[in-house]
Amino acid sequence: MPAADVAALVAAAREGGPRAVARLITLVEGASPQLREVMAALAPLAGRAYVVGLTGSPGVGKSTSTSALVTAYRRRGKRVGVLAVDPSSPFSGGALLGDRVRMGEHASDPGVYIRSMATRGHLGGLAWSAPQAIRVLDAAGCDVVLVETVGVGQSEVDIAGQADTCVVLLAPGMGDGIQAAKAGILEIGDVYVVNKADRDGADATARELNHMLGLGEARAPGDWRPPIVKTVAARDEGTDEVVEALEKHRAWTEEHGVLAERRRRRAAREVETIAVTALRERMADLHGDRRLSALAERITAGELDPYDATVELLEGLTGG
Repeated sequence: MPAADVAALVAAAREGGPRAVARLITLVEGASPQLREVMAALAPLAGRAYVVGLTGSPGVGKSTSTSALVTAYRRRGKRVGVLAVDPSSPFSGGALLGDRVRMGEHASDPGVYIRSMATRGHLGGLAWSAPQAIRVLDAAGCDVVLVETVGVGQSEVDIAGQADTCVVLLAPGMGDGIQAAKAGILEIGDVYVVNKADRDGADATARELNHMLGLGEARAPGDWRPPIVKTVAARDEGTDEVVEALEKHRAWTEEHGVLAERRRRRAAREVETIAVTALRERMADLHGDRRLSALAERITAGELDPYDATVELLEGLTGG
């Protein structure tokens, strides 16, 4: 694609053109040589969307809950973007679960854009390109961006760093209380949702969660206390209450400066990730490089230790 097309793509995306949004996210996912140009064009247009992350154990109904939230926000006249981050196929590298199929009821709505993204082996429950994809949807005029992650686990809590508000979903009868404590998700949730609340044990799950949240509290007066909302997402029950909880959290973060700080930290992590990725690519080019071989020879001869060798290598790579 000619470089001149980037400006046209961005302009079309601002008008809500789904093809333009899709092309921009494809450039992001593919780490296109034009990615820097795309990000430069989007930078002054982004920063307006509210980013809501949804995570939880497999089977709690994340996709169904996400679809219900899309419906609720559309009732309020909001434009909604959805990034559904799925596990990767070990063969093609593509997303396995296909959330766009499960959210088919929104496919014909011009006010909704849904994109499945593959983790491509990235730990933390998010694709490495998710921050840039969020920026595309933000710049394209989405009022709310919902980011649904793969099933949460020991290390899969990256969503807390990418979202303005993080929703943790649980369900009765799945041992989610213990899983929540193990995975550390009690520390990342801003709003907790007990989905499938029509099942036996829903009240017990909510009580257990409330107890565990109380045990882990170290909050000062005026700090945010995460609410617990019970839903039956498949029947769109309780979804409006979730949206109300999200709006209350948003108002609290804006009033206390938490939202601005979260976004600053998010930007810092994004820069760090890009820098580390660039450095890793340079390191990959070193295999067979004489500089690395020479350092290895000095280490084996006892002339240099590995740490000083690393410093020397990094200085050579970065020009420091």
